[in-house]
Amino acid sequence: MADLDAALPAQRGRPARRLPTREDRSLRAAYRLCRRTTRVHDPGIYALIQLMPAVLRPPCWALWAAASVLDDLADQRDAEQAERAARVEAWTRALQRNLAAGTSTDPVRHALVDTALRWHLDLSSLQGAMTSTRDDARGRHFTDWAAWRAWCNEEIAPWVDQVRHLFEQAGAPMTLRLDRHKDYEQFVDGAQLTDILTDLSTDLPQGDLLLPQEALDAFPGAEDNLRQGRWSPAAAALIRELTALARQWLTQPAMTKGMHPGAATVLNTAACLMRAQLDAVDAAGPALLTRAPRPSLVTRTRILAPARLRSGLLWSLTSLTVPGPRPPEATAGGPTPAADDTALRTPPPHRDGATPPQIPAGRMPSHVAIIMDGNGRWAQRRGLSRSEGHRAGGTAAHEMVYGALEIGLRHLTLYAFSTENWKRDTDEITTILEEIRRDLDEGPLRDLDVRQRWSGSPERLPEDLVHALRREEHRTSNRTGLTLTVCINYGGRNEIVRTAAALAQAARAGDIDPHLIGEADFTRHLPHPDMPDVDLLWRTGNEQRTSNFLPWHATYAELHFTPGYWPDVDRRDLWQAITEYSRRQRRHGAAPLIAPRQPSTVPFPADATPPTIAGAVPAPTGSASDFAEG
Repeated sequence: MADLDAALPAQRGRPARRLPTREDRSLRAAYRLCRRTTRVHDPGIYALIQLMPAVLRPPCWALWAAASVLDDLADQRDAEQAERAARVEAWTRALQRNLAAGTSTDPVRHALVDTALRWHLDLSSLQGAMTSTRDDARGRHFTDWAAWRAWCNEEIAPWVDQVRHLFEQAGAPMTLRLDRHKDYEQFVDGAQLTDILTDLSTDLPQGDLLLPQEALDAFPGAEDNLRQGRWSPAAAALIRELTALARQWLTQPAMTKGMHPGAATVLNTAACLMRAQLDAVDAAGPALLTRAPRPSLVTRTRILAPARLRSGLLWSLTSLTVPGPRPPEATAGGPTPAADDTALRTPPPHRDGATPPQIPAGRMPSHVAIIMDGNGRWAQRRGLSRSEGHRAGGTAAHEMVYGALEIGLRHLTLYAFSTENWKRDTDEITTILEEIRRDLDEGPLRDLDVRQRWSGSPERLPEDLVHALRREEHRTSNRTGLTLTVCINYGGRNEIVRTAAALAQAARAGDIDPHLIGEADFTRHLPHPDMPDVDLLWRTGNEQRTSNFLPWHATYAELHFTPGYWPDVDRRDLWQAITEYSRRQRRHGAAPLIAPRQPSTVPFPADATPPTIAGAVPAPTGSASDFAEG
């Protein structure tokens, strides 16, 4: 097969005329099976893969064949739900073992392991999708569109992101406009909704109707009619509404701007094919409940023929990067760090042997947010450049993560670079952003049980930094220890404005009633809807202001200000801040548990010295231009 000849021999780095070994033959057979599986299970996906450069087709077959096998295991009706879920779980665990060994006796896993090792894919990001597939075997029910979208993002997006990583590795990045990340998410939603509508004739007899209750309730009687296999005016109206919604989600022209034209051709063709599929759904009428509709051969040819010509020309003009030989430690059966998260390490101990205090569970904050202030002043007082202060501040940030893990904190948010920080010197800005990028690529947090997230705007940020931030979000999305959110190019007011705009767009689209908008609706449209309220907001650097940091989340936060500069702190300072928090009485507007003492009626002597409040922070002495968030 020409595709395999393009993909495998060159990667092995072997002489072109060397006779194929038994392993070579086994691997080629595995990839051929993946190709057949993809073609039979999803002809549309197979057609799109054929628009890719030859070197990327075998790994894409392996990815989609694996997804198809898992889907089939979850859908097998010869077993009870628990048994099907157990089969999916067993296949997933076997993949983890195979990744560590570097090979597999199962042909689909054999090809997938080879793909992961050759192309340096981190398959741990697929764990959530595999878990979602396992849960699908137990049946699904979605109360509203928000729950449905969360499932889509968990079910499909990780597989698509692996393909994006393949394009990046090959030197033709499928760079999505990350300032329009919502468009990407809606495109994925549109693809999933198209698939669900197409497969109604298969899903309904099995008792599955994978649509949100919110959408079904808008058309009374439609759900009962569909479940009973009856085509009614209500069912027809529901289908028309959903196909129109899917078309809207699939039409995202801004998503491919700035992308390699070959990769853009693949995505644009995918959108055209899915819109043609929706036309077939609309035209099917009652037949939608008895067979899966498909676009005509003429329609498919009209879309695919020019796309093949265009993609063939574009890839012929593109110099692609082909991965080198597989890592020898993997082929020898050694462990691979990407296999799963079982090899996560614990944080290094404190240099002086300090251990965290024992805080009662009911007194522990859930979310601590920190304004890391004073890097520049710390450096200037030592005769160093402000850039050196930011480098030293990175070590303090690592200490905060170590301390948070050791004390059992669930959420930690760090203010690294604000939207106001663009006013600084260009060299200082460059140093800050380069340090962040270096830490993402090779810092000491990569192998800790830390789920990394980013909050902020991609505007003006270097594209490679934005990609690295998104990459780490996906790579660590299934970790269950500390959730670390780093705010980069973040402004609290900007976050509220963007959320209000998203809410207005949802209202305009009819997803929400503007007269019934409440706080919960606003929260759902925030960049990270699951971020809990801040319990403790701590600022270093002898400044006492919150500086546009998390205004929505920090409304009821306990405030903690300390005079030391950020590079001088370590995990013991975090523990001290949490200890002080644990002693405070939080009422959130309620009356105190113990009535306050009545003030004395004896007048305070005019010449008396006011009492000193224990723990009070001295008034700040630095100038306004001296402070630094991050």
